[in-house]
Amino acid sequence: MANAPMKPVAALLLFLNFCMYVIVLGIGGWAMNRAIDHGFIIGPGFELPAHFSPIYFPMGNAATGFFVTFAMLAGVVGVASAIAGINHIRSWNASSLPSAASVAGVAWTLTLLAMGFACKEIELEIRNARLRTMEAFLIILTATQLLYIAAIHGGA
Repeated sequence: MANAPMKPVAALLLFLNFCMYVIVLGIGGWAMNRAIDHGFIIGPGFELPAHFSPIYFPMGNAATGFFVTFAMLAGVVGVASAIAGINHIRSWNASSLPSAASVAGVAWTLTLLAMGFACKEIELEIRNARLRTMEAFLIILTATQLLYIAAIHGGA
């Protein structure tokens, strides 16, 4: 590829995104585990609560379940994007760009969707420090993932 100065920028953004996606997966895993352990327990003969949601999280607010679900989905695809990106950074040629760019684009759109739920969760206000951390990471990841996509396309 002709524009070799973009390679270190892309590599730095790739490493940063990988680390942040792993942190999002860790916090999301904690939230999912807590929701499973402390969610609704409905036995025989009991009625469901009036405002029952199958995506119920005991911490946070009404947007937390959707936020955590899509954040974990974005995290998994983001890590897959980093794996494809490592292959592209290693070879840095036009034949490896389409796979890295397409997976990075899918990861960015899922991160953008999770960021939308993060904004809704911020608006509803009731959440703990770990969820605030995950919101911040996803908002930052939305920008850095887009910059990574621009960097790998800038090298073309």
